[in-house]
Amino acid sequence: MAFIPIYDNNPLRNIRHPWVTWGFIAANILIYFLYEGGSFTGEASEASAYGFGLVPALINGDALRPADFPQIPNLLTLISYSFLHADIWHLAGNLVFLWVFADNVEDAVGHFRYFFFYLVCAAAAGYAFVLSDPSSQAPVIGASGAVSGNIAAYLLLYPRVRVWILVFFGIPLRLRVEYVLGFWIAIQVLSAFGSDTGDIAWWAHLGGLAAGALLILVLRLPGVPLFAKALPDDHPLFRRDPHRPQPASVPSIPPPDRNLPPPPTEPGGPWQ
Repeated sequence: MAFIPIYDNNPLRNIRHPWVTWGFIAANILIYFLYEGGSFTGEASEASAYGFGLVPALINGDALRPADFPQIPNLLTLISYSFLHADIWHLAGNLVFLWVFADNVEDAVGHFRYFFFYLVCAAAAGYAFVLSDPSSQAPVIGASGAVSGNIAAYLLLYPRVRVWILVFFGIPLRLRVEYVLGFWIAIQVLSAFGSDTGDIAWWAHLGGLAAGALLILVLRLPGVPLFAKALPDDHPLFRRDPHRPQPASVPSIPPPDRNLPPPPTEPGGPWQ
């Protein structure tokens, strides 16, 4: 991973909490530890990947799922694969992107529409990989296709927002999202068209990017613009950080009471 996003300083505008985003994050964690048998040090079970992972040859009817694996409809694996991960680093790499960027996408489309948005991005990403390698019998797993959809939507919504990232083994940098996510997208494109794609389903990432970019155009709430300007740090929408030093308050001086009688005048004062 070229960088790790840690904080985007982009407040929510239309919802109080990103419940659906948190739900997807929780679902991925629970499935990894409880169903896949994953741990912090080892890999998840291979049976879970073949049981609910996306296998292009199964989608196209060129192969049959072994009888000792769960027999679910093959088309359903276009969604189920996105909730499985190979190991803790695979899981964490996807969830950190969801944690930083997905809440603002949910804020822009609303809870119900975001639920639809996430699943469609995952399915579109999976089918893009099926088209890229239709005869493959290796299972594809991971939420990166849905993550890619969120990245595309976020980039169209808030390109000027600044995000904190970690690069080069932990060096923090604060850069505009259009540079950070634009660099990430460039890596996906170059890798997908490269001669050696390795073990990463790059075309699933591109499919998720395309789906996210198209869906955000039609699903965003009324009044939510594209390419919004970044809010200043002192905007009222920002929640106060209790650990951030606050400027000292200046006591207000009440205006003079204009109904008071004038001071008495004494003859023979020094002004005469």
